[in-house]
Amino acid sequence: MQLYHHPLDLESQRVRLALEEEGVDYTSHHVNPVTGKNLDSSFFKMNRHGRVPVFQNGSHIIYSTIDIIQYIERIAVVSSGAESISASSREVIQWMQRIQDWDSKFFTLSHIPEKYRLYVSKFIRQVVIARMSESPELAGDYHRKLKEAYETEEKLKEADVLRSSKEHLVRLLDEVERQLSETPYLAGQDFTMADVMLIPVLSRLELLDLENEYITGRPNISEYWILVQQRPSYKKVIGKYFSGWRKHKTLLKTWLLIRIRSLLKRRKGCICQSGQSAKDLWA
Repeated sequence: MQLYHHPLDLESQRVRLALEEEGVDYTSHHVNPVTGKNLDSSFFKMNRHGRVPVFQNGSHIIYSTIDIIQYIERIAVVSSGAESISASSREVIQWMQRIQDWDSKFFTLSHIPEKYRLYVSKFIRQVVIARMSESPELAGDYHRKLKEAYETEEKLKEADVLRSSKEHLVRLLDEVERQLSETPYLAGQDFTMADVMLIPVLSRLELLDLENEYITGRPNISEYWILVQQRPSYKKVIGKYFSGWRKHKTLLKTWLLIRIRSLLKRRKGCICQSGQSAKDLWA
């Protein structure tokens, strides 16, 4: 079983938490969307949307986070030798879907300093254009990705889009706060895949230094957040990269990779003017 993911990606974190909680072995492949690795033709042919995570078991490939998690649950039950396959309860699935319905993209991007966000956005667009030249058979899919990048920047200028994303998050956290006043975990007395879906949301808020605004003021979520951070799965999937000084190390490493690739692109562009083809330089 192969998992294409990245530690910075919220959806990837959810899938990896599920794999660790269920004890399912897999081969890890890092695909960093921030540095444009998700746009390499080898990956893009697998997922024409260029998004992580992608889960592959033989010829079976899954893209949807919830579908991947439910598939992992089935694998875990079969591997344990159980006679019948049990799935998450209806309540767990409802919570999973409710959490998934909040799109973190615009909320996250709106809290990143504009100069850094625009730098990365420009870099990604340049990578898309280069890959389009490399793989003309994928030109239509790359063009759609390029259009998506421009549309994202335009939507970030719209106050209504950002306000809607924030309000949606607040409603979700208020629901979670009420539920946690009755049970220690999101769907009852035991840790479930509903918690797997929620944990990366709380981690993202902490990563953006928004813990005081969204977590601390909700006492039940605050207590829950302390509790789930003690789990081995959290420490391996998220804490390893974002706890304490590790957060700055992870973000700095990603930023340096972008700078290096950008500088290399400029250098190659200069060479290109002297007669070499763009396709050869980006190989």
